Amino acid sequence: MRFTLNGKRANLGAHPLKRLLDVLREDCALTGTKEGCGEGECGACTVLVDGAPVNSCLVPVAQVAGTRVTTIEGLSGRHPLQRTFVEHGGAQCGICTPGMIMAAIALGPRPTLQDMRVGLAGNLCRCTGYSAIYRSIEAAAKTRNRGERRERRVKRSRTSNELKRRKRRIARKTS
Repeated sequence: MRFTLNGKRANLGAHPLKRLLDVLREDCALTGTKEGCGEGECGACTVLVDGAPVNSCLVPVAQVAGTRVTTIEGLSGRHPLQRTFVEHGGAQCGICTPGMIMAAIALGPRPTLQDMRVGLAGNLCRCTGYSAIYRSIEAAAKTRNRGERRERRVKRSRTSNELKRRKRRIARKTS
């Protein structure tokens, strides 16, 4: 079975009907993806397959052949959602957190409250009451927006400086 796992090629000899969840946890030693219900009802086992959230407890590993699978470990602790879930109380006991973060990533960079409610409807949390989760996602979106604005300013500044240098070079050549 060949697929890309967290950005690296994986070639596993797992039985094709073995659950993706079990392959990730047992064969790949990636235990960040949790098993909650084992029936696709809670979302604790959510991973991204080609960018779409799926319940890995329902997916036979054969179905991910040739795809890109991303688990919570694939974020390497550097995704803004991971930080904001801790800062804003979106992470409590930790069972639903990895699946919640993966599902939130699939919402895109600027989800509305309605997007969050619909997109996370398949992810259950018994600790937070969801408002802390929504706040965490909103905070991550604001962080991303600030980062994008900063990048645009830097880019404009570079472009402006390059134009000034070109004008000086042209002025030197013509004089």
